[in-house]
Amino acid sequence: MKNLLIASLFLFVSTSVISGLGSTADAADRPNVIYILADDLGYGDLSCNGQTHFQTPNIDALAKQGMRFTRHYSGSTVCAPSRCSLLTGKHAGHAAVRGNAELMPEGQQPMPANTVTMAHMLQRAGYTTGLFGKWGLGAPGSVSEPLKMGFDRFYGYNCQRQAHHYYPYFLWNDNQREMLWGNFGTETDDYAPHLIQEQTLDFIEANKDQPFFCFYALVQPHAEMFAPEEKMAKYRGKFLPESSYDGVDSGPRFRKSAYGSQPEAHAAFAAMVEIMDEDVGELVAKLNELGIAENTLIIFTSDNGPHTEGGHDPKYFNSNGSRRGFKRDLYEGGIHVPMIANWPGKIPAGVTSDHLSAFWDVLPTVAEITGQPTPDDIDGVSFLPTLLGKGKQPEHDYLYWEFHEMKGRVAIRQGDWKAIRYNVSVDPDSPVELYDLSSDPAETTNVAAQHPEIAAELTKRIQEARTESPIAKFNFPGKRK
Repeated sequence: MKNLLIASLFLFVSTSVISGLGSTADAADRPNVIYILADDLGYGDLSCNGQTHFQTPNIDALAKQGMRFTRHYSGSTVCAPSRCSLLTGKHAGHAAVRGNAELMPEGQQPMPANTVTMAHMLQRAGYTTGLFGKWGLGAPGSVSEPLKMGFDRFYGYNCQRQAHHYYPYFLWNDNQREMLWGNFGTETDDYAPHLIQEQTLDFIEANKDQPFFCFYALVQPHAEMFAPEEKMAKYRGKFLPESSYDGVDSGPRFRKSAYGSQPEAHAAFAAMVEIMDEDVGELVAKLNELGIAENTLIIFTSDNGPHTEGGHDPKYFNSNGSRRGFKRDLYEGGIHVPMIANWPGKIPAGVTSDHLSAFWDVLPTVAEITGQPTPDDIDGVSFLPTLLGKGKQPEHDYLYWEFHEMKGRVAIRQGDWKAIRYNVSVDPDSPVELYDLSSDPAETTNVAAQHPEIAAELTKRIQEARTESPIAKFNFPGKRK
């Protein structure tokens, strides 16, 4: 009931503020917002962040013409909770979805029906909203399908398990399955990222004359490691010795979550990132063609650190940017992600920012940009002053993460200090690790013994940072795998 009252109050205040903004904040004058979310792309997987094995020229151009963030963090170290944090402005200690929780036969744990998302906020401000790519926050028919969570248009994968496959049997077109008959059996006629890109560009063109919010939730470069042959041919034999993966290529598990085989995973990874980069380039070209580039904010990032699945070898590509850990870790490699913001004429070009930020900051930032009230019950802090180089930038007291698999993990960052505890589900007194990121960004040296007072303070803050979830599996007591 309390959450419902908060949601109702938010709707009332939003409507009141919108009606009172006047012509200077008319919906037609507000910027379009495009949020591009790569899937399992590491900080070091962009050439503007140091990647040397291949280039990402279109994403690099966004950074050259905009702002590149060096201390930005994802909402979580895996898909679903990271996306929930983004859309609701809450860190993992307060969010409704705090882990990957699978539903059968399709979908993941839904958010509550009264959840207020960033898409809802923008709908109420007069924006047309579209989601293209991967959802993972509520099964088909649940209370949090995309069209019930603030999106006017949806095309892509509802279920993150289905998104393991680049040649799926179907995609969701709004709330209807669109069968991809060219992928039946073992056929590979329809590469899903190409179809999703077409729908994304169509959405932008259809809404060129009114403000829109486009959440472009790419599936690359998440495993499985598949790319069309014309791209594979470009990289074949270039990254030796190759990495291979023996997967599922037939039978009852084929294209049902299990990854397919890939004897050339290095080449496939580079090809997948190239396709992603080309898609970003096409999107920017479409904005220029329509004459709306200068009225469009683009943010590019990734939902968590690089994965180690389906044959991908992130060490070979230095995908984590020499930081410790990968996806599912709460060390820097699992949650420290690339972030680029581009808004011609508003964000200065070629700027690097070390502002400390996280996914839960995006909602209040977009709220401030579009003249919407920021909900009181969120953890985010607007980074608009940093984007525009104007005004005083508020700072976080701390950033917090938790992970509910692998015996439970928690982490907190306060300034340059970062505390991490593993195995918290099975040992409530598990030892704290402490790192000084100003001198040790790779988290090589645990200094908890040298700074016991800081370790104790951050351990207490970890305990205070979260509230119990009504969903039992999102709490730590009890033994978990």
